Amino acid sequence: METHIADRFKTLASAADMESVLRSCVHCGFCLATCPTYQLLGDERDSPRGRIYLIKSLVEGKADGKETRFHLDRCLTCRSCETTCPSGVQYAQLLGDARELMEQALPRPFPDKVVRFGLKRLLSHPRRFGWVMGLARAMRPLLPAGLRDKIPASVAAGVLPAPRHARRVLFLAGCVQPVLRPSIQAAAMRLLDGLGISGVVAPAAGCCGALNHHLGDGAAALVQMKANIDAWWPYVEAGSVEAIIATASACGVELRDYGHALRHEEGYAERARRLSELVRDVGEFLCDELGHGIDERRLALQSLGLDLTRERGKVAFHAPCTLQHGLRRQGRVEDILRATGVELVPVDEAHLCCGSAGTYSLLQPDLSTQLRARKLSHLQSSGPAYILSANIGCQMHLAEAAEVPVRHWVEWLDAQIHGGTSC
Repeated sequence: METHIADRFKTLASAADMESVLRSCVHCGFCLATCPTYQLLGDERDSPRGRIYLIKSLVEGKADGKETRFHLDRCLTCRSCETTCPSGVQYAQLLGDARELMEQALPRPFPDKVVRFGLKRLLSHPRRFGWVMGLARAMRPLLPAGLRDKIPASVAAGVLPAPRHARRVLFLAGCVQPVLRPSIQAAAMRLLDGLGISGVVAPAAGCCGALNHHLGDGAAALVQMKANIDAWWPYVEAGSVEAIIATASACGVELRDYGHALRHEEGYAERARRLSELVRDVGEFLCDELGHGIDERRLALQSLGLDLTRERGKVAFHAPCTLQHGLRRQGRVEDILRATGVELVPVDEAHLCCGSAGTYSLLQPDLSTQLRARKLSHLQSSGPAYILSANIGCQMHLAEAAEVPVRHWVEWLDAQIHGGTSC
């Protein structure tokens, strides 16, 4: 796609990258078939190809900024289009740069600013979010039903194994998950401990930066990324950890992109590249550690304490967009689940987003609710006993309206082995 960046945008650090991505699009339209918002709305401007045209017009100085922002805001950043694209267009990278440009060039109305400011300052800070969630839980009985459904009950993490093995990995604690479901990371640590691997958490590490990044606040995201690199680098430099584990696939995608995000940052570029190489989704890591093939994995799970004679019934797995389109690790979790002997039911339109997408469910509730209803109709069609996922955002979003329990697959697996509320 021929592109000519307007002079006033040529000084941007992202200008060359945006032009390169825009030129890689060949207008084929394959992305339309897998874009969730285009499937719902049928509007070309709400498809990846249409949004690329809008971004092109924007950086060439020809677009109406308000119209462009309206349609960019409605994008889930699910990256399904990237999986489909035969030309390898880096759409998420382009969208992130365009959103940041929009936030700088076209100030939002004051009410929008307040909402987004509040989300960034609350959700990406575990202590603040924990305090607010604690207050909300205390007031839950007094709230309307619609609000009560959005406030999950507190769940205990359970016993955390002490670091005792020579093999060690770093865990990203994250921001929302430790407050909403600390049992997920604890479950992952127990599973790895059974395999002779200790999980450790760097106290100074925090939010991965995804929330600020997707809301167009690149500067704030970089601050969070640098803080994590500073917290983790001593472990990496000393060679005391072999991987950085994300139990939320959305965080895994952001961490994997650190090398790109900080490529121009003096003192951080090389460290960011190295850390990105160490990032592993927990499903990817566990799948490799359990061995190759279903028989070998079944034996490994049995050695951890899994009763293979137990009937487990049907389970539906929702593969988050960040797992299948961002990390491109689809199938790893499913292989582990099959090794437990569970009946993994097929799910139609598995490639489409559930509508969670970070803060999307809060900022675009109508579209988000429609996508969730569509997703749940497929997930529940075969009558599973559980819906399992690999991302806290998808898990909580689906749980609000699901007719069966929704769990993180790691939490479910841990309960099958060690017992607990998720089995």
